Amino acid sequence: MAIVPHKLSNPRSERHMFSSSDDNAMMKQIQATHAPDGREFSVRPLLNLVEDIFQQAAPTGLATIVHQQVGAQHAQLEAMDDKALQNGSHEMLEVLSYTINKISCEISCKCSGGGDAHATTLAIFHLLSSYSWDAKVVLALSAFAVNYGEFWLVAQLYLTNPLAKGIALLKQLPDIIERSAVLKPKFEALNNLIRATLDVAKCIVEFKELPSQYISPDAPEMLSATAHIPTAVYWTVRSIVACATQIIGLTGTGHEHIASTTEAWELSSLAHKVRSIHEHLMAQLTRCYHHIDEKRHLEAYQTLVRLFETIHIDNIKILRALIYAKDDQLPLFVGAKKERASLDVLRRKNVLLYISELELQYEELEMLRQIYEETRQHPTRAESQFEVVWLPVVNRSTPWNDEKQKQFESLRSMMPWYSVFHPSLLDPAVVRYIKEVWHFNKKPLLVVLDPQGKVVNPNAIHMIWIWGSTAFPFTSNREESLWKEETWRIELLADTVDPNIPAWIEGQKHICLYGGEDMDWIRKFTKTADAVARAANIQLEMLYVGKSNPRDKVRKNNSTIQAEKLSHILPDLTMIWFFWVRLESMWHSKVQHNRTVENDLIMQEIVTMLSFDGSEHGWAVISRGSGLQGHMAKAKGTDILECFEDFQSWNHIATEKGFVPALNDYLHGHHNPLHCNRLILPGTTGTIPERVVCAECNRPMEKFIMYRCCTD
Repeated sequence: MAIVPHKLSNPRSERHMFSSSDDNAMMKQIQATHAPDGREFSVRPLLNLVEDIFQQAAPTGLATIVHQQVGAQHAQLEAMDDKALQNGSHEMLEVLSYTINKISCEISCKCSGGGDAHATTLAIFHLLSSYSWDAKVVLALSAFAVNYGEFWLVAQLYLTNPLAKGIALLKQLPDIIERSAVLKPKFEALNNLIRATLDVAKCIVEFKELPSQYISPDAPEMLSATAHIPTAVYWTVRSIVACATQIIGLTGTGHEHIASTTEAWELSSLAHKVRSIHEHLMAQLTRCYHHIDEKRHLEAYQTLVRLFETIHIDNIKILRALIYAKDDQLPLFVGAKKERASLDVLRRKNVLLYISELELQYEELEMLRQIYEETRQHPTRAESQFEVVWLPVVNRSTPWNDEKQKQFESLRSMMPWYSVFHPSLLDPAVVRYIKEVWHFNKKPLLVVLDPQGKVVNPNAIHMIWIWGSTAFPFTSNREESLWKEETWRIELLADTVDPNIPAWIEGQKHICLYGGEDMDWIRKFTKTADAVARAANIQLEMLYVGKSNPRDKVRKNNSTIQAEKLSHILPDLTMIWFFWVRLESMWHSKVQHNRTVENDLIMQEIVTMLSFDGSEHGWAVISRGSGLQGHMAKAKGTDILECFEDFQSWNHIATEKGFVPALNDYLHGHHNPLHCNRLILPGTTGTIPERVVCAECNRPMEKFIMYRCCTD
């Protein structure tokens, strides 16, 4: 019997697909049979068993199935049996076997008698009236799996099993097997339709399994999906009837049965409709999962907020919530040992969470590594009681590919401290907390947790750059006390960037730090300064510190200065970067403690230095020994050069008061009120204040936005 295919709707119009007049009329009949009695059971184990039956039947045609090895079959049987036992489907089948067999008989009788496909489908729905929609579709599939499986079981065994051979002869299956090449289009169409019905069934079961605590049945996403599930179930059962009709039609017909192209096309048309239904349901299911994810993330986020507001006896609960809560794997990677570790290695320790994206600046990572390793050289010191953990924040909207994996592993290999084993371990709620509460925005953070998991500093990166391990335990209170002990002096400004500076300070030498990129000015200034030092009979050590974000120009200047023996240099550009990032860190640290140019003398000096870097010209700072505040002189390139060129006019004052005080007097006496200072700071730290005043005239500075791509 050939099935008269249902008229297909336009696959591009989902609404039309679900609301044609034919479908509406049929669905009224189907809905009239639906009278669930409230019984509930998990259909997933049964669906898994059915899927196994279909996979074991004849997925690749008749030519290969008769040569399967007995051992392989035995292993497959044991695997299926174990799966059924694990899922508890044996007990469930005792209850459902009667219904399954009854539907199977209904399919066999109605499909072999040449009845109308819709009428047969309707009869099956009457048998399933007391079940939910997901149970209906799985029970109908189970019943068909019995018929389909029996057919292929005989076909597979008839050459090796006498009983199967006898049954095959009665059903005239040898003729079908001999004509397998002719029947191939039909078998392919059958397999395609069965796969499509399985996909729809699995999708419907997924809807039933959605967690009700995160999505209620009356949620818009669920209402939209469940409105179409009865139609999806109908066409799934209708497809089962079509498949059964074709299978039953193959038995007992011998040479008279010839596979027609029309029948294969009819099955393909049904498969196309069922796949369209599946695509629509999957789109709805995706919306439901999105809704569930949002609810879960909100719940996880609120849990994290509450955890940080609670007092704990140690930090493990906090670390599990932040890094990884399950026990199925070791979430940490130990950089120094190249092995994995549990969170217990961090228990009751001060933990510094190094938070960054994968686009990390090499200089920053290198300096942090040096500081970290210096602290590990003194295992008895209190500083060794802290651990650093890298939390890589990645954009989950872009796919994780091999290139990103290599980038991540390359960065991780450069870190001697702990890292999260993979960025995917960080829950989206944690990333949200990091961004919203800790204000992470591209620029790396170093959030400090005390041994109880309490945040004692929202960002200690500035403390690390300024004071290194001396800042331990890196709390905000420690930061405040360190600033109270500080004055503006050469040690604060630069003694960590060059090993010669401490010796120069101890030797009471005059130290000149200068920078800029104008090589002509550099030549003129260094030669003039050297002449002034000889005339003033002072020992002057000059050190070129370049410019922030040093690139090729600074590298070339370094080479020229060294070749022409103009002054000392910092040969490693990382140290030049570090000089300037420390100044920026001083500024941010002061801002975090509400210090401004108006109320903090050190802040005035910091802003002046940063404005020097924003200038197109050179600059210089001169100090003698451990210069206290007021015993350092600074000026822009033009001013300091004019001062040195006019040294004869203030040489006698330098002899009386000292070189630096006399230099300061001259600069103050010749100060030009006209100026144009620029303060350039990274704009993604989350600590940029609305109002910044000029360190030179105390007037509010105008704020501009600058986008810079500096490749030199």
